[in-house]
Amino acid sequence: MEESKLLKKGQTAANMMDRLPQEVIVHVLSKLPLTSLLNSKLVCKAWRTLIQDPFLIGKHLSYLAEVGNDPSFILQSNWPIPDQRHFLDFFDHSEGKVISKKLPTSTTPMNLMDSCNGLLCMYDITCRNVYICNPFTRQSIELPNLVNHQSKVGNLGFGFLQTTNEYKVIQIVFRRKLKRNHPDEDPSMLIQSEVQILTVGTPSWRILKTIPYRFKLSASNAFVNERFHWLSKPNKYTMASLLISFDLETEQFQKVPKPNCCGSDMCLRFLSVVRGCLSAGAFHENDGRLEIWVMKEYGAKESWIKEYSIGTYLPSTLTRQETRHFAYSRINPNLYVQVLCVLRSGEILLVYQRRALVVYNPQSETFKEITFPEMPTYWFKTIIHVGSLNWLHN
Repeated sequence: MEESKLLKKGQTAANMMDRLPQEVIVHVLSKLPLTSLLNSKLVCKAWRTLIQDPFLIGKHLSYLAEVGNDPSFILQSNWPIPDQRHFLDFFDHSEGKVISKKLPTSTTPMNLMDSCNGLLCMYDITCRNVYICNPFTRQSIELPNLVNHQSKVGNLGFGFLQTTNEYKVIQIVFRRKLKRNHPDEDPSMLIQSEVQILTVGTPSWRILKTIPYRFKLSASNAFVNERFHWLSKPNKYTMASLLISFDLETEQFQKVPKPNCCGSDMCLRFLSVVRGCLSAGAFHENDGRLEIWVMKEYGAKESWIKEYSIGTYLPSTLTRQETRHFAYSRINPNLYVQVLCVLRSGEILLVYQRRALVVYNPQSETFKEITFPEMPTYWFKTIIHVGSLNWLHN
């Protein structure tokens, strides 16, 4: 009985679609959140065929990636259960709704590294092989083996170069130089990282150069203006943060001017993207507040503006032991906060100690914790991910 009802409903939808112009159907479907678009594939064969068409996939991806839309995320945890991934969609967050969907696990445990155009860059924890995959269509490719340091996986960046319609993966592997060649050698030369790059679809990685930087593994890269951005220490004798970019087109590194956010160079904690602009988080020990700085005009030092200042907050989802640790050690919890994005509502989505998701309202200066079914209770990694049916050839 239920099957006949579903069949009749599918036939009705198909008949309705036959009466509507194709461009109207495409326009409507391209503005659905991914979870609704996936459900629409079950309506009838005609809809399934249309939703799998590269033109609709591209239109849907373009709409979701527009600046101003609330983003979606992939949250991954490898403990206590390995290879757990969840998709979080803030599409209806203006109405207080957050959609969550548990994603299928891989045949071997994977570590989530980066996301671009609905595709994930991951590596096999056991074999150190690097993959590109779409978690919703379950399409994937294994990339060629790294040229050197196959036992190591360093900073991985995955981006798209629109001018050439190419995807590129960059890997930066830190290697320590143990001693100086002579007493007058620059201390910065004791820090060396090897850079490898792969244009997806080509048979092998290219070794670009060795650079005198060590990028922070704990801080995510920020991809803006077709450039990757990382925070780096210039050498092992200082904690000063340099802001370094890598241009995906010219394949060159460059220093980016930092904001004058504090009295020393040590305050930068992380990078993110806020409304399409490069953003940096700065922590001040004197008042314990976390400042969010945004570069309004890329490359112009004077365009850095302090947009937000966030006070101290301890999420209730942290364990008693962790809460006591912050209380007794007098370590400010804001040292372990990262900004994921600014929502359309003006609220800021934060991650605390990789244990809690929190929405901060800068108008009322209030905090609200985000939970969902089967949310990991231990360490997790969260990256912005545009949920899409896109694949490399699209």
